Amino acid sequence: MKWIWEKPDWPNFTFDASAFIHFEREFHRNTGLILGALSSVSLEDADELRVTLLSNEALDTSKIEGEILDRDSVQSSIRGQLGLQIDGRRSGPKETGASRMMVDLYKSYDEPLNKERLFSWHQMILNGRIDLEIVGGYRVHEDPMQIVSGRLDLSQVFYEAPPSHRVPKEMENFLLWFNRSFSEGMPTLVHAGLAHLFIELIHPFEDGNGRIGRAIAEKALAMGAKHPLITSLSSTIEGNKKAYYKALERANGSLEVTDWLVYFSEEVLKAQAHVQKLILFIVEKSRYFEEFRDRLNERQSKVALRLFQEGPEGFKGGVSAQNYIRISKTSAATATRDLAEMVAIGALKKTGKLRHTRYYLPMG
Repeated sequence: MKWIWEKPDWPNFTFDASAFIHFEREFHRNTGLILGALSSVSLEDADELRVTLLSNEALDTSKIEGEILDRDSVQSSIRGQLGLQIDGRRSGPKETGASRMMVDLYKSYDEPLNKERLFSWHQMILNGRIDLEIVGGYRVHEDPMQIVSGRLDLSQVFYEAPPSHRVPKEMENFLLWFNRSFSEGMPTLVHAGLAHLFIELIHPFEDGNGRIGRAIAEKALAMGAKHPLITSLSSTIEGNKKAYYKALERANGSLEVTDWLVYFSEEVLKAQAHVQKLILFIVEKSRYFEEFRDRLNERQSKVALRLFQEGPEGFKGGVSAQNYIRISKTSAATATRDLAEMVAIGALKKTGKLRHTRYYLPMG
């Protein structure tokens, strides 16, 4: 027997439950810390966090698959769907679809999972695609669904999913398992990690399996946390895609999945740490503009906002005078004066000299 779904005990996954006790405890502890921090921020800051997390996940779950979306379009689309103020920007079909799926995931996090929702997500993320046989339904092609890597002239089949005619029954079993496991109190990290692996092994769609698999994992995490806040899982995975694909590859040959679940749990905890960092950053941003709003001119405010758009990681390498000129669309003399004023009042930190001078936000 070659593939995992051909084994007689498929899909009865086994794992060492004791290996996840500390992970599970840490997950729920972090969830409490995140919700506690959220309760202390303003409504406006909470909205900004939702938009940032949802848009980052939409961008990064697509980026994992090699698809690059426009950040501003994604954010504008998400803001509109959440009923927040938008800038009138028109989003492309890919950006609109990815955004709609993330908002639907957020709003429906506590509802049972069913094939109608999966088909709806599939239509959303493949919005505008005309090269596929079926969008919004399980695959039906007779060709094997294979995961292949390597050079075109020396390709290697790492995994072959169940044939298309088996998919409806496999997915029926998966959905029953997903909803029953949650209602029976399966530990959250185990539930989410197994759900992601399970659906990737079935590979029910012609395309989009990874994005839907990660959305299902996010749903399981939100259900376990009893809160719709996105955990930032795709953004964390995207930081080391190679490890993610290797973990999935190692897990496709055995129903004993402890190693996969340990990997997955560690990624979730990293994702939660990222969310905590993001909340702190948004609070610091709010404090910054509270302190400096009336002390910055229009150009200075524009540049400060542009720096904050880069998120907690900041503007790579700091801002040079040339950056300031480009962002604020002003002269070199005005930029020099503006930057000196911002440093003098503490709105920016300065490092280096002459052409190596760089400016950073006074944070961290």
